[in-house]
Amino acid sequence: MTDRKTIIDPVFGFINIPTGLLLDIVKHPLMQRLTRIKQLGMASVVYPGAQHTRFQHSLGAFHLMSEAIQTLRQKGIFIFDSEAEAIQAAILMHDIGHGPFSHVLEDTLIHGISHEDISLMMMEEINHEMNQELNLAIKIFKDEYPKRFLHQLISSQLDMDRLDYLRRDSFFTGVTEGNIGSARIIKMLNVVNDNLVIDHKGIYSIENYLTSRRLMYWQVYLHKTTVACEKVLVNTLLRAKQLTREGKEVFASPALHYFLSNDVDAQQFVTQPEAFEYYKQLDDNDIWSAMKVWANSEDKVLSILAGNIINRRLFKVEIHDEPVPEDYTNSIRLQLSEKFDIDEQDTRYLISLNAIEKDMYDINDDRISILYKDGTLKDITDSSEILNVSLLSKKIRKYYLCYQRML
Repeated sequence: MTDRKTIIDPVFGFINIPTGLLLDIVKHPLMQRLTRIKQLGMASVVYPGAQHTRFQHSLGAFHLMSEAIQTLRQKGIFIFDSEAEAIQAAILMHDIGHGPFSHVLEDTLIHGISHEDISLMMMEEINHEMNQELNLAIKIFKDEYPKRFLHQLISSQLDMDRLDYLRRDSFFTGVTEGNIGSARIIKMLNVVNDNLVIDHKGIYSIENYLTSRRLMYWQVYLHKTTVACEKVLVNTLLRAKQLTREGKEVFASPALHYFLSNDVDAQQFVTQPEAFEYYKQLDDNDIWSAMKVWANSEDKVLSILAGNIINRRLFKVEIHDEPVPEDYTNSIRLQLSEKFDIDEQDTRYLISLNAIEKDMYDINDDRISILYKDGTLKDITDSSEILNVSLLSKKIRKYYLCYQRML
């Protein structure tokens, strides 16, 4: 029997990690960095229990991947041991490139490069250290491997990433409406023509899954208070960046200071090794440490914004169904300028207007197919009696106007 390490997880119970390559990945410093990055960013301002980390999520997704492999093998789907280990390795590392506070850093301190791109760079580095043992994992992760269903287990409508984060985020936030039947969905997985499908007995679990995902997005991930808090954080970092670029002294760890001082894009990540090295050092602690000092900054705007984060004074939020007139936002900026005695130009840091668009299912993009006993396949929207395809695939757009409270 293979040696293994057992971790106790509050969501799934015992998670077994075989010694060797997979345990080496778990122990790697770049994976351990994820223990210092929260999974849900600023969502804890609404749901105080949301303190779980990206490391916990990665272990959960790994556990579900192990279950999925076992299920598919029991149904006669041939998966080599090397392929099984590769997709387990890939799902362990799928989020390794995330920066602090979820997506806040993207397009704030770095530009033109996604956390997926950075994850791949980190995988390549670990692969180099491990004598190319991750070649197959990276190939599957990049969808360059002939068995496409293996990639779909990592990235698709039915991937183990989504199955874990919906279940885990529901558990830690206490939003029970988001609790999906991940075990049942995995038991219903099958493969037809090299694509993941769901056995027809699992149709009700998929209906619940799609509905729960919609609820979790609008109730947790895009909750107006969470969005407002993230905007405060984004504007705080942008203000700190402006001050740094003007030559003013702004407290920051060496890693954070690098990103405040430089416009870092995809090309810099590739051509300037220090950009990647400093990124690997960044975690939530760099941001929190800076915020505590910035709250007492001589710069009034930075002080207001950082104080908001530290003391949970959140932007006021207005949600509009139509674009917000410029005259309206200009009038708010004028009031902010007078209230806080700051230049009207600087009020742009105390206000934020964003259009947020989300659909839950795109039949043209990544279908969920239901397999019937006679071998026929139907899309979930054709099989379900309760799911409304026009409603599920409708892109819902909301306009979030967030600004500093003036009371």
